[in-house]
Amino acid sequence: MKKSTGLLLALALNGLAIPAVFAQEEQIELVPLPSIDDFTRGEDGWAFALGAGIEYEAAYEGSDEFGFEPDPAGGIQWRSGDNIFYFAGEAIGWRGLRDDVWLLEATIGFEEGREEGDSDDGYLDGLGDSDEGTELVLQARRAFDADWRYWLDGRVVTGENGNLGIFGVGTRFGAQQDGSGSELALVAVYHDSELANKDFGITAEQAVASGLAETNMSGGFRSVGVHYNYKKYINDNWRIYVEALYEHYSSDVQDSPIARSDYEAELGIGFIYVF
Repeated sequence: MKKSTGLLLALALNGLAIPAVFAQEEQIELVPLPSIDDFTRGEDGWAFALGAGIEYEAAYEGSDEFGFEPDPAGGIQWRSGDNIFYFAGEAIGWRGLRDDVWLLEATIGFEEGREEGDSDDGYLDGLGDSDEGTELVLQARRAFDADWRYWLDGRVVTGENGNLGIFGVGTRFGAQQDGSGSELALVAVYHDSELANKDFGITAEQAVASGLAETNMSGGFRSVGVHYNYKKYINDNWRIYVEALYEHYSSDVQDSPIARSDYEAELGIGFIYVF
């Protein structure tokens, strides 16, 4: 996750006041959550969407440098009943709805590496580059009812560079069932020692090269976060989306010389055209 609290809260409050204006004709989404992309309009078979956005985010995990970055959006989906198989960017996966209240998902994708040049101020000099790695994401959401007004969420991310666990609770605003509107989730994030050291650890060799203190991280609680999503249908083809995240690091992470801030934040906005 990457990411200002005031801006995030303003977005959340605005999201509560802005109704979806895509008439009353509701599309049959797999689940009515703005965070879940469904381009199929409830029909079995292939669906295609193409879009782009821009994100304002931290340069790397723990950075106090922020900048704008283009973000491709859309993807290819194939639906069969309550199952959607998809390819989006560098990820391929499946999600399925079970008993109207369980949303299960499995995704194979890539984790971005970190380069010394990611810091324009030279804070990563001497730490070397970390490679991109393959990761598997397994997720389960359990709604309290078929309207998906409230839900619990659990996610495990395992890959070449370590493991991550995310546990949260969320709520959806608005009465529409077509996947538009807004939602807000609170999450707690845990990492193992391998991933913690990849993002925030400093080996003896890196300490000599960078001048930073050698740091050995242990696994455990990483952060607590807030995640906001908003989606609006402009017409039958065009969609606009907004995503905002705020992640507050644990004291152990804040003690790392790499974490120059006690939080990360991210704000993104974009458009998608559904064919």
